[in-house]
Amino acid sequence: MLKGLFSAMFAAGVGFAVTTMPAYAADDIAAKVQICAACHGENGVPTDPRTIPTIWGQQQSYLVKQLHDFRSGDRDSPTMSPIAKGLEQDDLRKIAAYFAAKSWPASSPTQPATASAPPSGLAQCQPCHQPKFEGGPPAPRLAGLSYDYLVAAMRGFATGERTNNLDMPKFMQALSERERDAMARYLSAL
Repeated sequence: MLKGLFSAMFAAGVGFAVTTMPAYAADDIAAKVQICAACHGENGVPTDPRTIPTIWGQQQSYLVKQLHDFRSGDRDSPTMSPIAKGLEQDDLRKIAAYFAAKSWPASSPTQPATASAPPSGLAQCQPCHQPKFEGGPPAPRLAGLSYDYLVAAMRGFATGERTNNLDMPKFMQALSERERDAMARYLSAL
């Protein structure tokens, strides 16, 4: 009888542990991403959209790559690099999945309500960023990112300041500053 009671208690304990582990794991990721809200926003709208990208609803594969690149030093940021280096490798995909599962925030009232006609050269972006520029593996969503952030990212690729993508520097160097500006205005209004 004592052996049966022990077996039942052991089974109940294992069952409890198995059913609560995913909840603790989710809580652990939720706790780890709390620091992200300081810059990327509590509701998905960055505190400074001019310099900080929207990550809510962004493509998971892109987020994993950026976290990996900040962690490895392939991409550098005074803020993101130390945070990413403090993360466990296994958490990168979980954190990316957490943010990818969120809804893309509504457009900012300061952005134009409708986009003008697509500028020339933008069609070369669609094979990776998709027809509506909502991204897809491995490219990020561009639609709705802030104009200032897009211009800075494009300039970073064009000048070789940002090198964590083999294709983007060539594409951006082939465009004039005026063409990149037109693309950023169009994409930010989507």
